[in-house]
Amino acid sequence: MNAATSSPATTTTSSHRGAQNLTITDAVRTQLIAALAAQIGVPASEYSGFQPGLTYYALDTTTGTYWAGAAPMPAPSTGTGPPTQAQVASQDDGAYNVYEKPPGGQWKVYATGATGQDTTCSVTVPPAVVAAWGWAPGSCRPAGV
Repeated sequence: MNAATSSPATTTTSSHRGAQNLTITDAVRTQLIAALAAQIGVPASEYSGFQPGLTYYALDTTTGTYWAGAAPMPAPSTGTGPPTQAQVASQDDGAYNVYEKPPGGQWKVYATGATGQDTTCSVTVPPAVVAAWGWAPGSCRPAGV
């Protein structure tokens, strides 16, 4: 399975020419949630994590750029109030994001879940990373998302 789920280890799970598929750590998960929350202007506490089996993490060894893909899980609403902004964003944006972190940089977030069969992705994930994750060539999210 290429999806890195809950293991806090930092070991490499597979390697493809130009990319290493990595096991994601809790620290990286926290960084990704913080980047997503900052992008939409909500507290990170509006998210409870990522959907199991849909989190990917890799290093593009040719550029030193880290890549991640994940489906955020908004935290449940409390009370009977309206949905949180995280809940609305997860529904409206298709609930899948690709993250990019260049060497020495910060995580950038790209909403990719709303792209359909005949639309272009908002980011080009390097072919070696896509192959390491087992995604269809040229895609920006796993099959079925």
